[in-house]
Amino acid sequence: MPARAPATVGDFVGRAASHTAEALRWWEPRRVIYNAALAAVVGAHFVAGLPGSWAALTWNLAFWLFFLCVLANLCYCAVYVVDAFVQFSGLRDDWRRLRVGVLGVGTAFAAVIAHFFASGLFAAS
Repeated sequence: MPARAPATVGDFVGRAASHTAEALRWWEPRRVIYNAALAAVVGAHFVAGLPGSWAALTWNLAFWLFFLCVLANLCYCAVYVVDAFVQFSGLRDDWRRLRVGVLGVGTAFAAVIAHFFASGLFAAS
């Protein structure tokens, strides 16, 4: 068996670029699903609190919701660290099948967090 040449920085950068591109192609289209689920949770709380929910609509609430939306999307980006780690670990083929489960669990977890925040935002209405 011939000796394998040592990996170079260029090899690493090439693999990292390939893994990153694959992760972006898979995760970014699904960000819509994630955001839609969170919006549905907040919307359900708003509707459940009607007609008092209208009184809660202020500029401060809009700024607070904007902040929470950005924070939720930053949390979504945490999956890229996991994705890169698993792809570099050599479990790339298994990971391709497990991504859907990670998306489901992560979205469900974020929806629970959104539930608690939304119930607090519209509770006083």
